[in-house]
Amino acid sequence: MERKKRETPLEKLERLTALERELWDQGLVIAGIDEVGRGPLAGPVVTACVSIPRDRLVPGVDDSKKLSEKKREQLFPLLKAAADYAETCFIWPEEIDEINILNATKKAMETCAAGFPGDLILVDAVEGLRLPCPERALIHGDALSYMIGAASIVAKVTRDRYMIELDAKYPMYGFARNKGYGTAEHIAALRRYGPCPAHRRSFIGKILGEGHE
Repeated sequence: MERKKRETPLEKLERLTALERELWDQGLVIAGIDEVGRGPLAGPVVTACVSIPRDRLVPGVDDSKKLSEKKREQLFPLLKAAADYAETCFIWPEEIDEINILNATKKAMETCAAGFPGDLILVDAVEGLRLPCPERALIHGDALSYMIGAASIVAKVTRDRYMIELDAKYPMYGFARNKGYGTAEHIAALRRYGPCPAHRRSFIGKILGEGHE
């Protein structure tokens, strides 16, 4: 069986910017939007809108889920420095419970992109947003588009840092380790101590029983 050749950093950069180069060649100023935190039991959903010029691309960008925490932290300041536009938005648990996670995600995407002055925004999967310019939704966009991948890193690092801060306030839930996701440790702590203000009540009703919804 022939061994698959490992993709070089340059090959990855060329692959992830294929769509962007096509759009740049048309003279368009583009950005990418992605979210992190749709599934956790606690903490905010966070979105980022990022636009990096063609001549300031940072090597190493990929879907944030494919990168180690150390690599994301290394890339974060480089992306922020290279970007012409890099805005994030938090939607908090109370509002997620009120309007549901999909609407919260859409609102966060719209908010972080509201000031983008360009021509087109690439979005990971979500359609029908009210943005300041046209959008193009891409399924698995964070693995196909450099700009969406960059946004996924900015959103992920921003949210993870917040969840680590939250861990100092509520250490019993292990937020620094689980980032609010429903790990066995987190669920056991939730059943033992009950929810804290950072928990999404609409997400934990089945875990705790109807009386806790």
